Amino acid sequence: MSSVELAPEVADDFDRILDYLASHEVENFGERIGEIMAALDVLVQNPLIGRPVANAKRELVIGRRSHGYVALYRYVPEMDTVFVLAIRSQREAGYSEGHFAG
Repeated sequence: MSSVELAPEVADDFDRILDYLASHEVENFGERIGEIMAALDVLVQNPLIGRPVANAKRELVIGRRSHGYVALYRYVPEMDTVFVLAIRSQREAGYSEGHFAG
């Protein structure tokens, strides 16, 4: 079983998601964040499940439509660790600039 680590920047992503949910008066933000975390748990058993993207990174699609998010991550097999680098809404255009470095 792989371990899953969240990059410090993911906290900013969760803050942005929570701000968006609050501004749109979504009642169940805790449930939404729980859905994201439950989806990330899939990476423990299946670290290569996400679609490949640039620089040996992958994207895990979580949910759909207004509940849809995408997690950018890198799996390092030598460490058997998944590093979650960013989370965004599927409706957002892309990740912040720093997420594709290295």
